[in-house]
Amino acid sequence: MSATLHSFMEIFDPFEEDQKMVQLNKIVIPIIQRDYAQGRSGTEITRIRERFLESLFKAVTEKPVTLDFVYGDIDDEGNMIPLDGQQRLTTLFLLHWYAAKKAGVSETDYEFLKKFSYDTRYSARRFCIELVDYRPGFDGRISEEIVNQAWFPLDWENDPTISSMLVMLDAIDSKFKAIPDLWGKLKAKSITFYFLPIKDMGLTDDLYIKMNSRGKPLTMFEHFKAELEREIRNMDESLAKCIIGKIDGAWTDLLWAYRGGGSGSSDDTVMDDAFLRYFKFICDIICYCNGKSLIGRSNDEFDLLQQYFSSKCPEAIKNIKTMETFFDCWCSIQGYVSPTVFLKSFMATEHECGKILVDSRFNLNIFEDCLHTYSDKTGRIRQFPLNRTVLLYAITTYLQNMDTVTEEDFRRRIRIVNNLIQNSEDEISDRTDRNRMPAILAQARTIILTGVIDSIENNFNVNQLLEEKEKIRFLNDNPQWANTIFELEDHPLLNGQISIIGLKHLCYAKRFESLFQCDWDKVDCAMMAIGDYVQKERNNWRYQYGSAKESAWTALFHKSSNVGFERTRDILIRLLAKNQDFSNEILEKIADDYLQECETKSIYPLRYYYIKYAEYRPRSYGKMHNSAAEKNQYMFSVMQTKTYLSQNTYVPFLKIASDAHLSRDHMGQRLIFGDEHIICTNNSYLRRKNADDAVIDTICIKQNNDGFDTEDRIVLLKDYIKKNFGLS
Repeated sequence: MSATLHSFMEIFDPFEEDQKMVQLNKIVIPIIQRDYAQGRSGTEITRIRERFLESLFKAVTEKPVTLDFVYGDIDDEGNMIPLDGQQRLTTLFLLHWYAAKKAGVSETDYEFLKKFSYDTRYSARRFCIELVDYRPGFDGRISEEIVNQAWFPLDWENDPTISSMLVMLDAIDSKFKAIPDLWGKLKAKSITFYFLPIKDMGLTDDLYIKMNSRGKPLTMFEHFKAELEREIRNMDESLAKCIIGKIDGAWTDLLWAYRGGGSGSSDDTVMDDAFLRYFKFICDIICYCNGKSLIGRSNDEFDLLQQYFSSKCPEAIKNIKTMETFFDCWCSIQGYVSPTVFLKSFMATEHECGKILVDSRFNLNIFEDCLHTYSDKTGRIRQFPLNRTVLLYAITTYLQNMDTVTEEDFRRRIRIVNNLIQNSEDEISDRTDRNRMPAILAQARTIILTGVIDSIENNFNVNQLLEEKEKIRFLNDNPQWANTIFELEDHPLLNGQISIIGLKHLCYAKRFESLFQCDWDKVDCAMMAIGDYVQKERNNWRYQYGSAKESAWTALFHKSSNVGFERTRDILIRLLAKNQDFSNEILEKIADDYLQECETKSIYPLRYYYIKYAEYRPRSYGKMHNSAAEKNQYMFSVMQTKTYLSQNTYVPFLKIASDAHLSRDHMGQRLIFGDEHIICTNNSYLRRKNADDAVIDTICIKQNNDGFDTEDRIVLLKDYIKKNFGLS
């Protein structure tokens, strides 16, 4: 048997098949077939419908198109029962009906439409008959015109085939209404398909079910692949053959190991999903490398195909080659049996010599992670964030250039890139007001290929870029310190940035590790005993201290817009200088010695209260509030949130003195006692009436000429409350 090329108009004309004449008298969609589906609702179906109509539109406006194979059983009466192609044939039937009625051709010219019938149910068959005879007015929606006809019973709208046909007719009208002489273009064979008759096969219902169950309806990926092949073939036949061959061969073999979302499922549609996710990654890289943003651009794979890989794109051939290299580079990695083994050779979730540190929240196999999650979102959160995109791009850059970049150089350079990524959370962005991704990817590529940081402007975090440049110079002259630096970079509180220690104090690296193996609260107190290490944020009212949370220390130990980083570093270095190894007992003694000194001298600065009273120390994010710290050094409020004041904010002196009377309604700024309350000022407490804030009493706090307390203001307030309110 052989396939012959036909248009829908001439399929009913006699044709030769295997040296015999075949006369097709009728196309009948049998009861066993499913309903017409291309007009159904739903995102996926809508996309398929739009794509198919777009290909038909191009066929009549630009270049003729040949659709996929249609084949089926032909009985003795010349009736063809489609085995594959029902959906396409039905859409062609509706398109030719529309063109005939729009052109007003004679009944003789469209007589062939009466040879197309649905036997899925009586209503569908009758609808096709009535439709051929009906001539619409084209005054509004075609579906509404049809539904309002006397021959259209109301219950026909419940027939899924009929309702789907109505949707498709409206879509055809919207797409083709402006096309002049549509009928003439169809008659000129602008749309053809290969027809394979299966004559005298005796296709019983049982055989039909068996044959149909062997395959599946064309998946979205299969439609995508066909369109990709068609677009590339229009530009370069040999290139199309090469790319499709790789999709069906080497690239499928590559992705096969990652099918089923890592579950081992044999469902190859998941492998198709993996291909399309990686395809989107490649498209995003192309977009960024062209200096563009993803904002406002479609993320639909078919739209991306048209934008980057069709003849309408001047860079299409270049982009196709880019896609090819991005897939090929993973297929055979010299020295490694698989991408998984390669990635594990230089990536880890905790410090290992020769490896970079990867956030344990993510899959260590970044390639697999891309195949399973790229472009997916939970709400507005990317499942595969931009920082992972940068890292994966850097890795693929190396894989594509293994002939010029040694593995040793790559391992050093990917660490630099990873350090930059970890410390550029704000900079790695694609926003309406700022898109640094093109510059960041360019910088990452330069580092991987040359080991040089060529720019510090408008890409990664500038502080980290400067540090990495300094470390490159230092290690060129002092390679013996490499392991020390890398181990320090991988400390969970540093994440690649070691400025808080600095290259001049690398000898303290082990001491730093020892220090933060102790109780962090005791570290906090010991540092404060040496000096006020606080950093002021750029809003000038929020202050950063340490806490029990890791995020507080990482904020302190990473250069930012905060004021006071150098002071924090100096105090940390002074603490590290005290001992080679640290313990909780050593830290307690440092803090206790400071408290004893204050009490002996009867001088109580803020640091005294911070160390003496646990409630003073911010336990959540290490944040305190003071809108005028230079004038009112004692007027800090402890925050329980990261950025704003809340009901849980409090003045520590008030909370420590009488927690039960602290007013949440006033954000911890008052102690309420009946119809009175107490507030704290820099040098006194004020007892006031609730009604009008009239001052009843002033409790002065003794201070020296430098403005430091000379008595413990908390003890003072506790004694006052006990004496005046009878409370202990």
